Amino acid sequence: MDDFSVKFATHKPTPPGPALPKAIILLVEKKPATRSAYFEGLSRKGFQVIMAANGTDAISQLETQHIDLILVNAASMYSNGKGIVRNIKAKAPSIPLLLIVQENQDPEDSQAEVVLSLPFTLQKLLNRMKPLLPAMKRDVVKVGGLQLDTRERIVRYQGQQVRLTPRLMMLLQTLMERPGEVIERTELFSKVWETEYVEDTRSLDVHISWLREALEQDPRHPRLIKTIRGVGYRLDLGEPPTRPLGKRKTLLLEKSQ
Repeated sequence: MDDFSVKFATHKPTPPGPALPKAIILLVEKKPATRSAYFEGLSRKGFQVIMAANGTDAISQLETQHIDLILVNAASMYSNGKGIVRNIKAKAPSIPLLLIVQENQDPEDSQAEVVLSLPFTLQKLLNRMKPLLPAMKRDVVKVGGLQLDTRERIVRYQGQQVRLTPRLMMLLQTLMERPGEVIERTELFSKVWETEYVEDTRSLDVHISWLREALEQDPRHPRLIKTIRGVGYRLDLGEPPTRPLGKRKTLLLEKSQ
């Protein structure tokens, strides 16, 4: 058993948090169930965990089992997981997938909804799983690779996540509800600020700049949130940014635990 598995398996019990919806988890891992810390930890939390030794085995399981969430431990296979994730997503594109990779390994362009780098605790794994589970999906707005949890005010993108202020969450949600469509400044301001007074919308520009600082590779030349001069703003997922979330202006955003 590797050092992380030992730490994970012997981690002290975490104080109970909000109850997680029970679900069926497909765990893709190069370890038998008797040696898997993830199998033990998730089973102890009440989840039904089905094991698969590799991508081919996982696809076979998907053909015969109802699966709510796929957990791929690429670290156990000494892989970045890109190939396995791609093959699984080709078979089951609608099932959310969480990818576990080695420390300091950040696979670009991964199709996984969430990417976790070792090491981490069981509680952190459960926190990342929670918005992907069926009972929580009603609180999640998803457009392309951009995912917003409106209950927790957390935006997830390219395996990273950041907690937004309530106003920023409302602004991003409004843009995500109409992707590719130009929304006029006055309409955006009126909806997000809940006011009929739209003579001064400079606060909108400030909040848009804060979202760009969190989401864009180059906030001065945005690719995701476009300004349509003289009209308003548009969410454009045709050219997604490549830099992880939350690296800049963290004082304006609350990083989730």
